[in-house]
Amino acid sequence: MNRGWMNRRTLLASLLILVVIPATIVMGIVVMDDRKYYFISLLIILYTLIPFAMVFESRKPQARELIVIAVLAAIAVAGRSAFFMLPQFKPVLAIVIITGVSLGAEAGFLVGAVTGFVSNFFFGQGPWTPWQMFSFGIVGFLAGILFRIKWLRRSKLSLCIFGGLSAIVIYGGIMNFSSLSLFGSNSYTKESIIAIYISGFWFDLVHAIATVCFLFILARPMLEKLDRIKRKYGLIER
Repeated sequence: MNRGWMNRRTLLASLLILVVIPATIVMGIVVMDDRKYYFISLLIILYTLIPFAMVFESRKPQARELIVIAVLAAIAVAGRSAFFMLPQFKPVLAIVIITGVSLGAEAGFLVGAVTGFVSNFFFGQGPWTPWQMFSFGIVGFLAGILFRIKWLRRSKLSLCIFGGLSAIVIYGGIMNFSSLSLFGSNSYTKESIIAIYISGFWFDLVHAIATVCFLFILARPMLEKLDRIKRKYGLIER
C-alpha cells in the first residue's frame, strides 16, 4: 500500500468523520426532530465502513482481520456493561485509543462507533446514541492520526495524558453540548451552555480518571498482543 493512497484514504475518512457525520447528526435533530436515531446511527456506521473498507482496495479482506476489529468492539461493549454500576467509570475510551494506535485511525473510529451503538442496546437507545457513537469514535480516530504523525507515543505517560484530556475535552465537550439538544433549540443560550458544562465536569473527571487507569493497566499488554497478531498474520497494513 503506497503512501499516496493512504493519504487519500485518510483525507476521505477525515471528511466523513469531521464533516459528513456531524452534519448527519444535526440533520437528525433539525429535520427529523431527533426521533430517527436508529437511522442516523446506522448511517454513521455506514460512513465509517467506507474508508475502513478502502484498506482492502488492493486485496480481499481476511476473516481474521475483521475478527480482530469485532473482538475489540466486543471487549469495549463488555467492558462498558461490566462497569454499569459505576457511572462514567468505563474502559471504552481506553480500548478505542489502543485500537487507533495499533490498527489505525479508521479502525479506531469504527470500534468506537460500533461500541456506542451496540452497548446502548443494554444502556438504552435514544437521541444521545449518535452523539455517543461520534464521541467514542472521534477519540479513536484522533489517536490513530496523532500516533501516525508521531504526536502520540506508545508510552503509558503519553497515552494516559491523551486519554485523560480526550475524556474531558473531546468526549465530555461533545456530550455535554449534545445534552442541550434534548431540551429544544431554545436551550442554546450562554447561561444554559455554561451550566451544562459545569454540571457535567465532575462526570467528565471520573471518566478521565477511569480512562487513565484503564490505559495504564491495559495499554502495554493489549498493544503487545495486537503487535504479535499483526506480525503473525500480516494484518491491516497502514
